Amino acid sequence: MTLKLYDEPMSMPPYTVMCYTAGCPNLAAFKVAARWNDGLTQELKTYFLSCAACVPQLYPLAVAKRAACHLGPGESLDAPGVYELHRGDRDKQLKRRPELEKK
Repeated sequence: MTLKLYDEPMSMPPYTVMCYTAGCPNLAAFKVAARWNDGLTQELKTYFLSCAACVPQLYPLAVAKRAACHLGPGESLDAPGVYELHRGDRDKQLKRRPELEKK
């Protein structure tokens, strides 16, 4: 038996990411998320994936969800932001679009 080792990380197969709005047929183009940190790790906490047309209705819902969030000791959670989605990009690489963050 031969064990094959991979030189490159295995990637997920491509898949379609749809807007979270019920009944919306559009692809998601944005991530509505807030930066979370526990002192050691940080990441974007995703509230919604959205098409451009649905961002105005989903962003205020993310703000309300953030306000209701209870944090543990040492945790922080920034205000939600709108970030452009690009296949293969990590959270740190996503471009924030503050002009779309209207309540």
